[in-house]
Amino acid sequence: MSSLLNIIVVGLLLGGIYGLVSMGLNLIFGVIRIVNFAQGELVMLGMYGAYVCYLFIGLDPYLSIFIVVPALFLFGVIMQRFILQPLQNEPMMQIFATFGLLLLLQNVVLAVTRGQGYTAPSKLSEFVISVGPLNISVVRLVALVAVTAAALFLSWFVKNTMAGKAIRAVTQDRRAARLMGINVELAFMLTFGAGAALAGLAGTLLAPIYTMSPQIGGNFIMAAFAVVVLGGLGSVWGAYIGGFIIGLIEAFAGYYLDPALKTAIWFLVFIGVLIVKPGGLFGIAGAEEVGLREQN
Repeated sequence: MSSLLNIIVVGLLLGGIYGLVSMGLNLIFGVIRIVNFAQGELVMLGMYGAYVCYLFIGLDPYLSIFIVVPALFLFGVIMQRFILQPLQNEPMMQIFATFGLLLLLQNVVLAVTRGQGYTAPSKLSEFVISVGPLNISVVRLVALVAVTAAALFLSWFVKNTMAGKAIRAVTQDRRAARLMGINVELAFMLTFGAGAALAGLAGTLLAPIYTMSPQIGGNFIMAAFAVVVLGGLGSVWGAYIGGFIIGLIEAFAGYYLDPALKTAIWFLVFIGVLIVKPGGLFGIAGAEEVGLREQN
């Protein structure tokens, strides 16, 4: 019984990490209707940003959030304005552009770091909460709390603020939103910036947990795609709950099967959901097609 509880706790804590990484990816797709292949590299930049803050000004990674997250928001706005917006009538070219950004960011960081691994230690890394037979890592628990807070905040923001309602209008029908006087391009920039900021938040929270490398973003983006498809394209709560499901699947598979099979199991789930329920658990079937039709 204790081993089962440990597996569930590990899965939930891991799911918090995957949900946090996936939420920004899903937010960007929900509004702009593009799959951002560079989202994992934005997480990687968040991790290196936390390390730079630790190295030069001695900030704990969790305090570097106040520098890294706004910096990633600004970077996301610049990416949307100068790279993706000129291609807004070419949705496939936007996807290729994000893939080009993936390669560019990876290689720039590789050139700067020479591929050397870094870590950004936090004082919280030393603490473990023991509850009976369960041992809960505080840094992973912080990620779980952060993804819950982010989901609640995004849900409140979209439903209760004018900016959030404008984003909902753009998501539902961008032509009608434009006729109502909503600045669609500004909504796109703010949304992409918010998605990049969520990636930066994920990166700073993961910096004390993982050793950084220029390719580390690829590890997260693979899981994020499985989470997004499972939870539903464009659904923030789908990303939140999908993260926990994928985390639990990985934890059980690692214990009862083989940890090396985790990626294969993710994509078995990925393919199975696409076959049985293409819209995901909380998405709407055909949502991605609507997005492409709106851009044409």
